[in-house]
Order: sequence, then structure tokens, then C-alpha cells
Amino acid sequence: MPGEGVSPGEGRVAAEAVEAVFREERGLLLASLVRRFGDLDLAEEVTSEAIEAALRHWPAEGVPARPGAWLLTTARRRAVDRLRRDQAYAARLAVLAADAERAEPAPAPDVSGSGFGSGLGSDELPDERLQLFFTCAHPALAAEDRTALTLRCLAGLTTPEVARAFLVPTATMAQRIVRAKKKIREARIPFRVPGPDELPGQLPGVLQVVYSVFTEGYAASSGPRLQRLDLAEEAIRLARILRRLLPAERESAGLLALLLLVHARRDARTGPEGEPVLLEDQDRGRWDRPMIEEGRALVVRALTGGPAGPYGVQAAIAALHDEATDVAATDWPQIVALYDVLLTLTPSPVVEVNRAVAVAMRDGPGAGLALLDALAGEPRLRAYPPYVVARGDLLGRLGRDGEAAAAYREALELAGTEPERCALRRKLGE
Repeated sequence: MPGEGVSPGEGRVAAEAVEAVFREERGLLLASLVRRFGDLDLAEEVTSEAIEAALRHWPAEGVPARPGAWLLTTARRRAVDRLRRDQAYAARLAVLAADAERAEPAPAPDVSGSGFGSGLGSDELPDERLQLFFTCAHPALAAEDRTALTLRCLAGLTTPEVARAFLVPTATMAQRIVRAKKKIREARIPFRVPGPDELPGQLPGVLQVVYSVFTEGYAASSGPRLQRLDLAEEAIRLARILRRLLPAERESAGLLALLLLVHARRDARTGPEGEPVLLEDQDRGRWDRPMIEEGRALVVRALTGGPAGPYGVQAAIAALHDEATDVAATDWPQIVALYDVLLTLTPSPVVEVNRAVAVAMRDGPGAGLALLDALAGEPRLRAYPPYVVARGDLLGRLGRDGEAAAAYREALELAGTEPERCALRRKLGE
């Protein structure tokens, strides 16, 4: 509530300042508190209390010069007060702290200068978000819980916002987040960065969580819209944080490059009614060129200095699409070669579908269709709309209209969003 004598405008400015700090720096604040007190629930509670205190005090007293430092100090005091009042809580945290000491956590990489953008420097608050990333994406947690917890703790989304991201009721998401936190406590999942011997095994899980958030934003699994730009942009923000925290990891560069190069086409991917626009029909003048240039530079980093990783290879494919003036000018032989590399890194029927489409562009629709038909018995493709749509497209190009229509009808049954269904109905009408 604004203080006495504060105009509505001043109160609104203060509230916006709190929201900006909370959204941008919540993960950093939360990570510092978890590291200090060893309990995610406590850290979340005192973070919320600090935000509430800011909403009470800042309108009357003015927004502090260093709002992040103010929030951290307030949250720490609330946590200490809570522990003094609750001896049982303190005893439990002592056990957690002892476990953390025995775990001998590896030191976080040097991230000097990456403290609160609002003015709290790294000398006062080391950037411990990397530890929080690995905790939220720990393999002991269920896959859906990892993504939910990452969005809640590191992206700063509220529980209702995370619920909307997953298209589930808020109560269901709240239970899911509580379940994940309980698992962290009961399994005593450490709040630390894995050591050099563990990092190769655990980093892919962290990158996959961020990529999963992006893919839901890029191509929504259900709902009224094809794209959910808010989710895609949150994923890019998380990928940027990982890139800063893991500058030596080429796959963190590859992931960020891939997200930027794909997201650069966002404005051209849908038509006036929200309908999907195929790559070959997109107005490439609407693609985000600065974003493409940033992504291309990151591709070079991802592919330099050792064997390529799957995100780096996918980013290289996206870069070849973005560099071409049109579909005909695209370097399809190089794209097919990159898909061959990707199949050795991450064998997957989805990668095979994408490769088949690229082969069709290189060698003709008959060659691509033969590869797709060879995948007909793959169980994971039975409910995968892009596979069915790709078959319909190639059948149509070969003049096999009846078979193409049957494929589009099958895809219509599988489509998750209304824009996809509208586009498929148009194809059937044609």
C-alpha cells in the first residue's frame, strides 16, 4: 500500500521499480538466500516478504539507489528472525548445512561484474544462479518438475504464470512445485555446481530445460496461438544467464545461438489472423537481422575448439536458413550434412524427419518421401504432427492428391493449436 501523502503516480512508479527488480534479479536474490540458509522454501518466503516490504516503504521513502541490495538485506533479516523463532526449522537447516559441507561444492566460475543490474555488485552478492540452475534441473526430479521449478525460481514467474505456461490449473502447478521442493529436501539434492567430472553428465539436463521452455514458446503444444512469445523470450533470457555463467562451455553458446536464430523469424512466422506461414513463404525482410548476427557470432564460438555439440550443430543449421535470401538459395547439401552429424550426436526420429525434408529440398520430393515412409513404423512419430504434415506436403508435390488429403486429415486430428488446424483445413480445401 502506498504511504500517506503519496500520489498514485509515485506509488505506481515504486511498484514498477519493485516489479522490475523482482523480475530481472529474483533468481540472483533467491540463489544467494538458498546458498546462505540452505532451504528453498525459506528463501522464497523471505524474498516475497522483502518485496511486500518494498511496496510498503518505497512509495513513502523513495526507491533506494540500490534496490537489489535493499531487498537482499531485508530478506536476510527476515530469514534470521524466522530461524530464531523456529528452533525446529533451525535444527533442520543445520543438518542441510552439514550435508553441504560434506559435499565439498565446486567453486562457481568467475562471474565478476555480473551482480545485480540494479546496483548490487558481485563483491556483495556473488552470482550463485548457476548452483540454482543445477538444483532445479537435477536428474532426480521429474522432467516436468524441472521445467516448472526453473521458471518459478530463475525466470521469476509466479505460480499462476507457470501454470499458464503449462496450460494447467494454478492449484495443479502449485502442487507440482511443492512436490519438487519436497524431493530436493528429502533427496538432499545439493545446492552446488557439479565438479569437472560430473558437469558433462548434468549440463545437458540444464540446457534441455531451457530448450523445452523455448520450444513451447516457439510452437505451442495447444491453445489459441501458434507462438507464445513470452515463453520464448524467457527462455532466451535464461540462456543468456547460462552463457554468462558458463563462458567456457561451447554448448551454452550453441543453445543461445539456436534460440536467437530461430526467434529472429518470429514476426514472419504467422499471418494477419495468426495462421502459420511456412519458411518458404515468409517475408525475410521481417526477420530480426541484429538477432541473426548475434546468433551467427555465437555459432562460430560453439563450433570452435573441439567436437561440435548438438545445440551448436542445430544452431549452424538455423544460421544457414537465416543467411539464405530465399528457399532456393539455401545450402541444402550443407544442411543435410549437418543433420547427418546431428544424428550421430543425438539419434532421434524427429531429427530423421527434419533430415528427410532437407533431402527432399536437395534431391526432390520422391527422395524425401522414401525416407519418411521408412519411418512409418516408428512409435514416437504416431502422434507427431510435423511428420504427417511433411508426408502430406511431399505427396502433394508428387501429384498424389488423394494420399496428401488423407495425410492432412490425419494431421488435423493431431494438431494442438487452432491456427494449425485452420491452416490444415485450407490445405484440404485446396
